Parts: sequence; C-alpha cells; structure tokens
Amino acid sequence: MRTKYCGKIRIIHLNELVTLCGWVHKVRNFGQFIFIDMRDYTGLVQIVFELQNNIIFKKAMTLRNEFCIQTSGIVRKREEKNKNFKIDTGEIEILANDLTILNPSKSLPLDYINHNNNDDSRLKYRYLDLRRFDILENLQIRNKINYLIRTFMTKKNFLDIETPILTKSTPEGARDYLVPSRNHHGKFYALPQSPQLFKQLLMISGIDKYYQIVKCFRDEDLRADRQPEFTQIDIEMSFVNAKQIRSLTEKLIKNIWFKIGNFKLSKFPKMSFKTSIKKYGTDKPDLRNPIEIIDVSSVFKNKKFLFFFNLNPKKNNRIALLCISGGASLSRKSIDNYAQYVKKYNANKLFYIKIKKSFEGKEFYSSIRKILNEKILEKILEKSNAKNGDILFLMADEEHIVNKSLGMLRLKIGDDLKITQKNNWKPVWIINFPMFSKDKNGNFSSLHHPFTAVQNNDIKKLKNAPEIAISDSYDLIMNGYEIGGGSVRIHDSKTQKKIFDIIGINKSIQNEKFSFLIEALEYGAPPHAGIALGFDRIVMLLTNSKNIRDVIAFPKTTSATCLMTNSPSTSNNLTLKELGISIIKNI
Repeated sequence: MRTKYCGKIRIIHLNELVTLCGWVHKVRNFGQFIFIDMRDYTGLVQIVFELQNNIIFKKAMTLRNEFCIQTSGIVRKREEKNKNFKIDTGEIEILANDLTILNPSKSLPLDYINHNNNDDSRLKYRYLDLRRFDILENLQIRNKINYLIRTFMTKKNFLDIETPILTKSTPEGARDYLVPSRNHHGKFYALPQSPQLFKQLLMISGIDKYYQIVKCFRDEDLRADRQPEFTQIDIEMSFVNAKQIRSLTEKLIKNIWFKIGNFKLSKFPKMSFKTSIKKYGTDKPDLRNPIEIIDVSSVFKNKKFLFFFNLNPKKNNRIALLCISGGASLSRKSIDNYAQYVKKYNANKLFYIKIKKSFEGKEFYSSIRKILNEKILEKILEKSNAKNGDILFLMADEEHIVNKSLGMLRLKIGDDLKITQKNNWKPVWIINFPMFSKDKNGNFSSLHHPFTAVQNNDIKKLKNAPEIAISDSYDLIMNGYEIGGGSVRIHDSKTQKKIFDIIGINKSIQNEKFSFLIEALEYGAPPHAGIALGFDRIVMLLTNSKNIRDVIAFPKTTSATCLMTNSPSTSNNLTLKELGISIIKNI
C-alpha cells in the first residue's frame, strides 16, 4: 500500500513518485492550498493539495486530525523560506495527485497537540496516547535495549531459557498474584515474583549460563518507578563469585549506556551498605549530589545536650548535619520550609548554623546559638569543613529518623539549589548488606531473599550471631535508582534449611513450599550466583522519563487497574462455581 515511510523521505528523493500511508497530524487550509502534516511511526512529512487539482482538493477539504489516509504524489523541494529544520523531512514536501481516506476519525478525547491530558485520560485511551512521538520513541529505545541485551548475552554464551508463568506460591518478599486451578479444586498457581528458584534449578541442571528477559508479578503498593507486572533481565551463572557477576553486569550496562545514551561509564565504585546509610541516609544513593551526611554525635557527648535536644538515652540516637556550600544566603522562609519538609519523615526539629564570616570573626547565626560556645563551634566547623557563606542543617533524633530525614533533605536541596549534576550518570555497587533485618519483636527476615549465601560462607557466624552476619549480595544503583540486585546463592541443603529456621519458616512450611529446592540441592548443586536488572527502570532512565508508565505500552494505574480494558473485572457465578470460589464482601 505504500512505497515510502513518511519520516524517511529526504532531498535525495526529489521528483520521485511516492505512495504514503498514515494519519493526518495537522491540517492548514489557505484557500488555494491545503497543507497536511502526515504521520506514521517514522515521523512527519508535509503534503500539499493544490486547488487546480479540483477533485483531490475537494476530498482534502474533508480531512480532519487523525483520519487514516493513503496519498500519492511527487517529492519536491520546499522554498528556502518555508524549510522546517525542526523535522527530518523539513527540506521537502509532497505535491499530492491522489488521496484515499482509509478510515475517518472522531474528534480525539485527548489533546493530541499540546498534550494537556490528565493521567487517567491517557491510560483510558492508551492506544491513542501511544501515537505521541515521545512515547513511541521510548518504545523504540526499549526495543534497541532489548536487542543490545540479547546480542551481548548471546556473545557471552548465555542460553535464553523460558521459565514457568504458572508456578508455586513461595514467600519472596511481596504478595503473590494467585490463579485458581479448575482441574485441581481448591488449589492455586502463583504468578512468579521472579524466576529465582527456577534459575537456581537450571544451574543444578548444568546449564551453566542462563538469562531471560522475563515478565514478573508482585502484588504490592505502586509508585512512579514500580508496576504490578514488570520486566527484568534475569542472569545466573555457575562456578562464579560475586565479583565475576558484577564484572559481567558492568560490561552489559556500559554497553547499553554507550550505545543508547552515548555516555562512557567508568569503573563502578563499591560502597558498603553501612557507609551508604551513614553518608546518604539510604542504600540507594544519588552520587550526582556531592552533599553528605556528617556525623557530629561525638561533639555533643555531654548530658546537657541530650536534654537540649530532648533525646531519650535508651534510644539509638544520632546527631548529624548537612553542609550546604553557599547556603548562608537562604532566606528564613526557605529554612522554615525545609524544617516543615523533614517533618514528613517524622523529624521533630531541623536546626541551622549560618557561617557569615570566617570563624575568627565569630560571625554566625544559628537556631542553637545558646549551646554553641567557641569550642563546640570549632569542632563542628572542623568536622564539616564549613567555610564562610555555608549553612549547616543539623538534626538530633533517633538514628533511623535522622538518616531518612537528612537523606531526603540532601536530595531536595540538591535539586532546589541545582547542586545535583543532572546531565551525568553515577553508578555504584552497594555491598556488604546484613543477612537479616530484625523487627521490634526480635523476629528475623531476609534483607534480600532467603536463598542468599552468607559472605565468605561463614556458617559459624550464621549459627551463633545471625544479627551481624553479612550477605554475599550486591545492588546496582544508578542516580539514586536501584536498577539491579543479586547475590551468590546458597548451594547446599543444610545451609538453606538453617536460613529458613532463622527467619521462622517452620519445618512443615519448608517441606510444603521448598521441598523440591532442598532436595535438588542434595544432588551435587554447583556454586552459583546471579543478578536481576530492572529492564523497565533502565529504559525509564535512558529516556529521561519521569514515570515508568511512559516506557511500557499498556501500563496499570497506581491502584493496579487498567482503565482501557476495565480490569480487574468481576467474573460470572458459573465460572466462580467451577473454580470453587465464593466472593466474601468486605465488612
């Protein structure tokens, strides 16, 4: 039906007769001439209809935005004054000699030109929203990244192996999506949160190198960078250590960033979990922002400071600050706004110290001036390296509140004062995670997942002091986003059962949920390790998208619904009866 694509016609095609298919993007009627911007997935081209070609001209007068059309014409050069270098086809236009309206279009329920649409409208009419060039370009970049991954992994001798979608429910951190079985009354499949156990079984099978670009499902609260169904790049290898997995991953990520973003990443630094929390208040630090959290607890050892800051000595407290270069010029209103901001993270107070002159001049302004004698101030300046014109934001509270509050504040100030280097990429490996986290009742849970090996295979520490055991795991962070996480896996049944015991999975549940894995580990399972990379999140970063929905063709809302198809939906009673399901109304 066509001989050329709209966005592919250039000056070299002058005087050619071409046939195009696509949509009317814009109509401009000047009486003697009608100009149509015609669009397909490759771009725009200008079509000209002249009055002297009366039959075609009359038909062109009926065209409206988004009509689906076919047109033929001669490629001609635009006049110099009419060239449009904002588009690739801006030097030429098509003088139409034929027009077929393949399908008219109703007025669109979306503002297609200015994009003034709310999220609900965009998702309800997603098939129309996908006609936008920016969303289309995102999907094209997604396709390129997919190709790069497959090419890279194939060259590294990895096998692309599919794993089951209908599988067994196993506790992996989030709630499962369950699928009732018609043939096995009262039983359910689970949609996989990840192919974790299957890729380990593949290593036990002797596959050696596995990868998969795979769909995963988690029934959890959503946000801008999370969807209920998502895609991950799943990788597993036998007879390797954590360093080798990280090295392979670095090469893959460097390749993607160079080919897609034309950015050469240098070697990825490593940082311990403990250091990351201490310096940045998070295990996902955005290193484009140079501001660090500086601990000054040692400066305020005296009991009078505990009283001043209203700290409970029985709690695990921390006193720390941020040093903002040039921040002394901040207004009182800005400072008050930041004090209000940290309250969202349960902080009681945010104190400040403005350094207006050199220390020798004793010129400073502070909300804690009455406890700042010369000695205390000198120690604070020494620890923070603060200089004239800086401001220090100080907080004293429980450690987890200080970490979270100052961690979020450094990000906000980094954006507000344009300290964060927006046109840069800063990857970092976070390592040396604790094996377990502990709740207020003293119960352990795996910080990553229960199949993660303890570092240095330190079984003694695992048995005697699990609270200080370090996992052999690693997260890859890019500009504050976690784009990957993995670990060395447990490859013997005794250790695996010990982990289950520590996190409180009793023997009957172990047998019910994991007997197949435990048994498999008893048949000469090799040492193995792997990683899962967030495919959607990588595409989101490389397309500079603010929401992960903009890189997924048909995403869900933050309440996990599809407004286009109205899913999830109810089912008829006959189907439910066949599945042995009854609906209980929420009380």
